[in-house]
Amino acid sequence: MFSRRIFETDFAEALEEELKRRDMTIRELSEKTRIPPATLYKIASGERDPRLSTVRRIVAVLEPHEGTFIAVVAAKFLLDEIEGSKVTISGKQVILKGYPANSIDECMMAAVEAKKDGASGIICAPIIASIIEKIVDIPVAILKPHPDTVIDAAHIIARRIERIGGGQFRT
Repeated sequence: MFSRRIFETDFAEALEEELKRRDMTIRELSEKTRIPPATLYKIASGERDPRLSTVRRIVAVLEPHEGTFIAVVAAKFLLDEIEGSKVTISGKQVILKGYPANSIDECMMAAVEAKKDGASGIICAPIIASIIEKIVDIPVAILKPHPDTVIDAAHIIARRIERIGGGQFRT
């Protein structure tokens, strides 16, 4: 795996081996990464160390994500229930990958991380969806609770009120 190999050896050496293995030229890599050929030649010869952004672009081309996934930004308890679930989109299995968050700030950071990780889309709470749509350029959908979930939560509140207030509701 190229992304592991670059940490085990010199980047230029790992790149050269990977290009040979794929029977790919620097020019072809340049076209796919949109990195100037001169820059890639300097990196491949060891004359220049690549920037992190350059490494990411090279890795993204040489090692694309194996499977498509949809990120779910939510509380950990929900993610434990759905982690690894799959949905079928146009005949292709798409995995759900959880990104735990417990605050609006954490939701925004999780959405950015999911985008960087290659998510095809993000599912999140309605309260944060409009913000996330402004910071990522992938589809965002809201996590809509089932009405039974709301009713169950109301029953929990009612039991708590009965315990602490002797059954008295404030008016």
